[in-house]
Amino acid sequence: MANKPRGLNAGNKLMKRRHSGRMHHAKYVRRVGRLKEKSDPLEGSSQAKGIVLEKVQLEAKQPNSAMRKCARVQLTKNGKQITAFMPGDGAQKLIDEHDEVVIECIGGAKGKSKGDIPGVRWQVIKVNDQSLLALRQGKIEKARK
Repeated sequence: MANKPRGLNAGNKLMKRRHSGRMHHAKYVRRVGRLKEKSDPLEGSSQAKGIVLEKVQLEAKQPNSAMRKCARVQLTKNGKQITAFMPGDGAQKLIDEHDEVVIECIGGAKGKSKGDIPGVRWQVIKVNDQSLLALRQGKIEKARK
């Protein structure tokens, strides 16, 4: 087994050795390379605005057989298109095409999708600057645009 260099001028070699060792750790590489921010459509922010392009239904993963109501949303900040989940009963009736929505992370493990919805990592929380929860409960009515 090769020992670490221990001479007077060993500092440079030790630094290289430490760096190459750290590059074997996925969390370190992800943090130093800023890979999450590069791949994240929200670019590191917790919420983002977008325009609803269309409403879609996704089939849930096994063993469930439900059709989950989602919306294709184009983000205003960078033009990227994502699929966002519409939470709650009757939410798809309150969200129309060309509505402005605010989306947030759905809260799955390590930023991945949550539950039985494949590939959906975001959910709608506001429609035309009104809370989707309040709209669903009937506390407020949907504003005209």
